[in-house]
Amino acid sequence: MRTLRHARRRVGFTLIELLVVIAIIAVLIALLLPAVQAAREAARRTQCVNNLKQIGLATHNYISVNDVFPPGAIRDGFGTASNGMSWRPLILSYIEGNNQYNAINFSLPNKQSGPALATVWYTSVSVFLCPSDGIGQTPVGFMPYMGPNGNTSITPAPPRPGTTSTTGALVPVTNYLLSFGDNYAVLPLSGANPWETAAGSNPQIGYNGFWGTNNAGGSMRGFSDYTTGGVATIASVVDGTSNTIFAGEGLPDEDANNDFWSFTGAAAGTTVPINWRTNERPADCVDKWGSTNWHCRWSYAARGFKSRHPGGANFVFADGSVHFLKASISRVTYAALGSRNGGEIVSSDAY
Repeated sequence: MRTLRHARRRVGFTLIELLVVIAIIAVLIALLLPAVQAAREAARRTQCVNNLKQIGLATHNYISVNDVFPPGAIRDGFGTASNGMSWRPLILSYIEGNNQYNAINFSLPNKQSGPALATVWYTSVSVFLCPSDGIGQTPVGFMPYMGPNGNTSITPAPPRPGTTSTTGALVPVTNYLLSFGDNYAVLPLSGANPWETAAGSNPQIGYNGFWGTNNAGGSMRGFSDYTTGGVATIASVVDGTSNTIFAGEGLPDEDANNDFWSFTGAAAGTTVPINWRTNERPADCVDKWGSTNWHCRWSYAARGFKSRHPGGANFVFADGSVHFLKASISRVTYAALGSRNGGEIVSSDAY
């Protein structure tokens, strides 16, 4: 009797075949991941644009009622009677923030309004947050009160809900800043810097009246005046509302003065280049306002517009339109877009 022996068929992959499959999958992931990340960033950037459109619409609703743009500060900024509020709380009622607006006692001085604001202080206003950011924020929309990784506020931060101590208090932050235009951001506060030029220079980048005030004999060239009560009207935007920046993006992690409610960190200017990084916090610059380390988050170089979007930042203009300005924009053009009455001529193809 003859016995037939059948050979067994090989089942599965060899090690080489498995490695080839893994390599192919890795290549596909490497090709797809940047596309997925780009798609996510595009979605976040679209949401950021929508936020600014809502802010622009709310601003024009405010104008229709009050005949002026919202001021950089309510009353006299640092004055003893000032409540320290910035432009943002003023437009809350026009941006579906009626509950927060109604919970604010606008008559209290800034040193007393912290505890009175406790109801809304720890409420995040999502329309003022760009989804591309969030760095340093825990939870999103808040940063520690003071310290190298925290933010300060002219309004004392109240205790967190359920506590009686300010230990662990937080500061509500924002990604959108009012524009004080091409008034000086650094001069004369910290002296010579890489961008701003002295009066009479050609070209002149920056004008007296730092941060939009009438300090040093200047005047408000943008929309934010936090100490002298200056306000802008539609008629005062003689350069054209479609050619003038009203507000733009900022990064709380790179600006120790960023605070949603208070006026001191409410605005930025167009003399510091877009997306100039101020994310350093060495010991010799922490709490040193006016540091000449231009990358320190306590330096006045932090008073520039910036974002997490590659290549530039989003801005809402005085007419409510939103534009993405490249970081490579001409310094002269950028400064001109910041002034509402400088008389400069800027064509739309210049930015």
